[in-house]
Amino acid sequence: MRTALVIGTGLIGTSAALALAGRGVKVHLVDHDPAEARTAASLGAGTVEAPEARVDLVIVAVPPAHVATTLADAMRRGAGRAYMDVASVKGGPRRELAALGCDLAPYIGTHPMAGKESSGPLSGTADLFEGRPWVLTPTRDTDTEVLNLALELVALCRAVPVVMDADAHDRAVALVSHTPQLISSMVAARLEDADETAVRLCGQGIRDVTRIAASDPRMWIEILSANPGPVADVLAGVALDLDETVRALRSLQSADEDKRQSGAQGIEDVLRRGNAGRVRVPGKHGAAPTTYEIVAVLISDQPGELARIFAGAGRAGVNIEDVRIEHATGQQAGLVQLMVEPQAAPSLGAFLRERGWSTRQ
Repeated sequence: MRTALVIGTGLIGTSAALALAGRGVKVHLVDHDPAEARTAASLGAGTVEAPEARVDLVIVAVPPAHVATTLADAMRRGAGRAYMDVASVKGGPRRELAALGCDLAPYIGTHPMAGKESSGPLSGTADLFEGRPWVLTPTRDTDTEVLNLALELVALCRAVPVVMDADAHDRAVALVSHTPQLISSMVAARLEDADETAVRLCGQGIRDVTRIAASDPRMWIEILSANPGPVADVLAGVALDLDETVRALRSLQSADEDKRQSGAQGIEDVLRRGNAGRVRVPGKHGAAPTTYEIVAVLISDQPGELARIFAGAGRAGVNIEDVRIEHATGQQAGLVQLMVEPQAAPSLGAFLRERGWSTRQ
């Protein structure tokens, strides 16, 4: 791939353009807001100058509702040898494109499973897709050359290609992406009118659950409008679990011992099912989940503290697999949770304590 045209310079479009430009591809940028395209260009994502000839690959990075019409327009103009979109839904845009009378041979639907709570070109990064799944949804109509160009793009972005049926993809993202967004927002909505004293008690658990609730509502309306049925199906199942859980909790309030036992069993059932589902979530680099030991280190909120801890772990010969920071309420301090291989935890804890850190396992 030598040339590409990116239509839509939001987070995903700009990130893909940055990755391609950084690997020697000449990238042309277009956006309905020219200022956004110029911003992306100023970051090194490419040029706002129109291509002089057909590009190798046209990448459409616009909201799902506009994917088909944008692709159809680019195809009518003969803008590229191959066309792809990066929308978070796949079945609908493909059917709309067919309904518009477009040839589907030069087109492939794709979806990089990466993102942020923030949007726009300034949020774009060249490494956004590194190590992340990038779904490709070819059909029997898709030209081999088009599939190969899409695979080359995924490789240049250092993502991991995953081939799926378009409708199967839409059901999958309804479960693992779209429904969690709504549930996170619903939990966060409980905080809007909560007593200030209660809000001050927020810890890492509520931060984890509500992190994605900070996402742009306008963006999510566009996404959910393109995949409402599968999301509603998943939420219907969640609603049944909620009803059962509410009944179980009410039973726990009963003076009747049998009802309390029944309620406890109902709560235990949903918690155990949650355990079983959680262990199926892929671990580091998409591998099987791994259980790590946590070495917790108390730190002050001062520059360089984290760097000192990481450097100490390096000198101890311990690889930090993951890290989490829990900030203390009302204090300029926090607890850094270092996740390491179980056999490495005792030596890391001892090494850090010898150097004055307060740790616990």
